[in-house]
Amino acid sequence: MRKVHMNVSGRVQGVGFRYTTKMVADQLGVTGAVWNEADGSVGIEAVAEDKVLEDFITAVRNSPSPAGKVARLTIHDDPRIKERKSFDVSYPPQ
Repeated sequence: MRKVHMNVSGRVQGVGFRYTTKMVADQLGVTGAVWNEADGSVGIEAVAEDKVLEDFITAVRNSPSPAGKVARLTIHDDPRIKERKSFDVSYPPQ
């Protein structure tokens, strides 16, 4: 399993980005969380097999929300991310 943290900036708040990201994650079988950041970006933690995670990253890069627009996507592997049973729309992880 690969664990990544992503930060997405652009038009990603107030356009249904988090909820459509959750829909994509649920369809693909990705677990983790998505939340709004105070700076207007969106944070994502995602856990899945490599191929599934690559498909998820592609969907995020293309904006799962029709009204959204991704200007910048940063991704880094983070083995400290805790595994979850689902993909949640939440506040930043503690």
